[in-house]
Amino acid sequence: MTFFAANRNPNRNPNRNQFQKNLHCSGLLRTMMLMSALSIALVCSHSSAQSAAAAWPQRPIKLIVPTSAGPGPDQVARLIATRLSDNLGQTVLVENRPGANGLIGTDAIAKAAPDGYTLGFATSSSMVTAVFLTRNLPYDPRKDFTPITAAVEPVTCLAVHPSMPVNSVKEFLDYARANPGKVSYGSAGIGSVFHMIGESLQLTTGVQLTHVPYKGVPPAMADLVAGQIQSVFISMTNALPQMRGGKARILAVLESQRFARAPNIPTIGEAVPGFEKPASWFGFFGPAGLPPAITNRMHQEVSKVLNQAELRNSLEDSAFVIIGNTPAEFSELMRRSFDVYGKAVKAAGLKPE
Repeated sequence: MTFFAANRNPNRNPNRNQFQKNLHCSGLLRTMMLMSALSIALVCSHSSAQSAAAAWPQRPIKLIVPTSAGPGPDQVARLIATRLSDNLGQTVLVENRPGANGLIGTDAIAKAAPDGYTLGFATSSSMVTAVFLTRNLPYDPRKDFTPITAAVEPVTCLAVHPSMPVNSVKEFLDYARANPGKVSYGSAGIGSVFHMIGESLQLTTGVQLTHVPYKGVPPAMADLVAGQIQSVFISMTNALPQMRGGKARILAVLESQRFARAPNIPTIGEAVPGFEKPASWFGFFGPAGLPPAITNRMHQEVSKVLNQAELRNSLEDSAFVIIGNTPAEFSELMRRSFDVYGKAVKAAGLKPE
C-alpha cells in the first residue's frame, strides 16, 4: 500500500517530471511559433492593405447616387465627379439608383466591397430620416457606412404669403402665438426635412402651427403663391424667384449663417436662439471597413474640388452652402442629425411605415 502510494508521488518520479517539463516546453514553443506566424500574417495583410490604398485608384470609380438624374443630389454629384476624375486620374462614373425614397441606392452603397471602387453620394433623407420612418430598414446608417465628407447643404428658408401681416421671424411667431393653430405651413410631405423644420420650430418656441403636407416642393410653393397656405419651409432656390416677383416674402434662412447670395436676409437663429435645423446635407460615403488611407484621400480630393472658385460660384448660384468637413466631423454631424431628427419625429408623433 505504502509502495503504491510512493510511486504515485510525482516528486519521486524524476523521469516523469522531466517528460512533463519537455511536454510543457514543447507546447510553449508551438504556441510561440503560432503567435509569431499570426503576427507576421497580420503585418503582411496590413502592409498589403496599405499598399493597395496608397496605389488607389487604379481603375474607374463608381459613384452611386440614390436619386433620379436632375436638380439636387445628382446635379451636385456630377459637378464634383467631373473634377474628381481629373484630380484622381481615373474616371468617376455617376450611377443613378433611385427608388423607395433613396433606400435602394443607399443599400447598394452599404453592400459594396470596401475597396474604394464603389462609393456613394447619399442624402440625410436616406441616411437619417429613414431610421425613424422606415420599418425594416435594410441597412444601419450607424454601422454599415464609412462617412467621408458632407459636401453641401441646400439653403432653406421660411417664406410667407405677402398678405401675412409680418415682416420678421419675431412678428411671425408673435402672430402665431396670438392665433394658435391658425397659421398653416406647407412642406414637401410628411417626414420631409421641411416638415421636421416646422416641428423643430414649434418645439423650440412653443408656437402652434398647422402642417399641410404636399407631394413635393412645387405644389407647396404654388399654394403659397395662391394664398392657400400662409407660410412654407422650402429651399431658397424655389423661394427666391417668387420673392423677386413680389409673390412671397422670405423672413429668414434656416441655416446657422446668412446666405452669401442674399446677405440681407437674417438667419432664423438671430430671432430664435437655440434653434437647430434638421440636417439636409448631401455627403460622400463608402461601405463599412473602407481603409482610412482611401477615406482620407477621397476627403482631401473632394475638398480640393469644393475649393475651386468656379465650382463654388456654381453651387452658390444654385443655393447650396459648401461644407467639406473631415470624416470625424461628418461622423459628429450625423450623430447630431439623429438627435435633432429623433426629437422632431417624436414631437410629430410619426411611426415607421
